Amino acid sequence: MMTIGTLFNISAPSGAGKTSLVKALMANMPELKLSISHTTRPMRSGEEDGQDYFFIDKATFKKMIAEGAFLEHADVFGNYYGTSQAAVEKQLSLGYDVLLEIDWQGAAQIRERMPHVVSIFILPPSLVALEERLTGRGQDSEEVIARRLSEAINEINHYKDYDYLVINDNFEVALKELAAIVLSQQVRMERQQHVYKSLIQTLLG
Repeated sequence: MMTIGTLFNISAPSGAGKTSLVKALMANMPELKLSISHTTRPMRSGEEDGQDYFFIDKATFKKMIAEGAFLEHADVFGNYYGTSQAAVEKQLSLGYDVLLEIDWQGAAQIRERMPHVVSIFILPPSLVALEERLTGRGQDSEEVIARRLSEAINEINHYKDYDYLVINDNFEVALKELAAIVLSQQVRMERQQHVYKSLIQTLLG
């Protein structure tokens, strides 16, 4: 069956505002499906299995790795996280557009397995703004902020690997640019020919 949905991946350094942008994009474009990752970390208060994550044990996760079940996976501070290829492909085959929030390392894995992924990188307007956003959370020590800033700069080094670049200086402008990227994929020729096959045949007589 032809896959008419589009797979999108959004990456950004910590503090660039990706989470807020994705949340607003999903609210404005409810037809988008946010991919739900598998993880071995414990479920936190208020979380729900199958909604926030698919919570599984490490043995099951390692079995899925061995079976090649993940588009991408990573070990983050002793806990595994991964994106199920079968789950993503099912949504795409049904015509849904699927959105992933994956860092540059995971994005590289995804490009190898699904080269048609549309990748978007979000940058802050400046390092000063990035540091202010990380500091403004008021949750972390100076040491943690310094480490996150260093990690953010490392992440930024990989922006050229992506198809689109969005600068989150003005939130509303950045949100419009993200929506424009999604819309441009939704009206691409191959997809429109499939969706409107009957109309096109009627118009051509």
